[in-house]
Amino acid sequence: MRRVGLTVTAVSVLLMLLAGAAQAEGWRDLEKRVVEKDLPNGLKVIILPRPEAPVVSMVTYADVGGVDENQNATGLAHVFEHMAFKGTTTIGTTDYAAEKKAMQKEDAAFLALREERRRRPHPDEAKLKELEAALKAAQDEARKFVVANEIGQIIEQEGGQGLNAFTSSDQTVYLYSLPANKLELWAALESDRFTNPVIREFYKEKDVIMEEKRMGESNPISRLISDFIPVAFKAHMYRSFVIGHLSDLQALSRADAEAWFKKYYGARNLTVAIVGDVDPATVLPMLEKYLGKIPSGQKPGRVITEEPPQRAEKRIIMEDPSQPVLVIGYHMPDVAHPDHPAYKAMADILGGGRSSRLYKSLVKEKKLALMSAAAAGLAEKYPSLFLTFAMPNKGKTNAECEAAIYEEIEKLQQQPVTPEELEGVKARAKSAFIDSVENNTGLALNLAKTQNLEGDWRRMFRELEAIDQVTAADIQRLAQQLFVRSNRTVGMIENNPAAKPAGPGN
Repeated sequence: MRRVGLTVTAVSVLLMLLAGAAQAEGWRDLEKRVVEKDLPNGLKVIILPRPEAPVVSMVTYADVGGVDENQNATGLAHVFEHMAFKGTTTIGTTDYAAEKKAMQKEDAAFLALREERRRRPHPDEAKLKELEAALKAAQDEARKFVVANEIGQIIEQEGGQGLNAFTSSDQTVYLYSLPANKLELWAALESDRFTNPVIREFYKEKDVIMEEKRMGESNPISRLISDFIPVAFKAHMYRSFVIGHLSDLQALSRADAEAWFKKYYGARNLTVAIVGDVDPATVLPMLEKYLGKIPSGQKPGRVITEEPPQRAEKRIIMEDPSQPVLVIGYHMPDVAHPDHPAYKAMADILGGGRSSRLYKSLVKEKKLALMSAAAAGLAEKYPSLFLTFAMPNKGKTNAECEAAIYEEIEKLQQQPVTPEELEGVKARAKSAFIDSVENNTGLALNLAKTQNLEGDWRRMFRELEAIDQVTAADIQRLAQQLFVRSNRTVGMIENNPAAKPAGPGN
């Protein structure tokens, strides 16, 4: 009989295929467990029973982010995220009736100060100091009624973990985990803070956020990106950083935050995802009891302004005493586009780590760069940017790195990627996807995010299939379409020891 031997490579491929098949089967089983329901007030609930441990993770996803802001009011999405932890009419206060009167005086003091700051040709400096002192006194009086971080303390005392939130261009998300028998506590707290929020310590928290912005822009790369993005986007509000402009933050009032909440935090604009040791039949009536109290509101809808096609290459050069840096962006479609998995694959092959083409060429072989990278999508809900980065090595220049990046891009356009590269990127993509949903919180977040960004949580379970369907021809086609000179924006830091670093953007 003829003996047949398997090479190490063949064994590896076989094991990967078997593992992939097992994972796909596992995800199909998970998908079948998902229960969804729209409550009478319009809030969408997605529940995935996963009883491996007596813990449950909850995500409240508000379909609103920095992209929904307007000129004169940037930063509101992030400001309200902070406010959602400040409590309600019954949590976070010793006497809400008295506190409300004190906050009204605080608001009046702030509005008077804001009016003086806007005086033209210039404010009265003595009057400013007087009004600033009046605002501080009003803040001190209102703070007497505050019980700091009472929501966090309640959750911690009941065994909660991972209490957090984040704001991006596309969404605002609130999340934490609790023992499974404490789910009703979460429902009661979440219902209260999105039905009866109190925007307390507003002006103090704004000061914290403004300092956060100043600290962020002490980093030269942050300064470059904050100037690069508004150049890349002519019209769309992706041009605005989520943290907002200092002048807008300084001018925001508590009434602005209350109006933001009323517009964007109705039940129709919220999705709740719950994953863990939970029985949907038992939990759904409880959720309707508590979360059903949240006012329905209206679904605000998508941003109307679309980014027009870019007609010419754009460039921004920032002189700074820091290390040179290069970033190149190309306009690309949103996450719901059928080619999105292929864009992600192309980014991985081009600049996804030490096995990528940019790293091998710029860092290892030519010694042009200290680092290089590529990423498909600055954001996801609307058409965004495909980005490439490089940090020149000592004695090398941005121009040399830029030319080397274009050389690698041209290779993608002219020749199909190799089967080995394609298999590698698919294996890494599958591993990254599995890692992102292996815990309850990650799975809940992905369910809510996919529901809102792609219109159906089920598309999350199609991601592995979509990755498998990417071909070398897809990547070559997209490279030819995307990497066009008129579609790109180039930003760089050029080292100039004599240059004075710019302060935080306004």
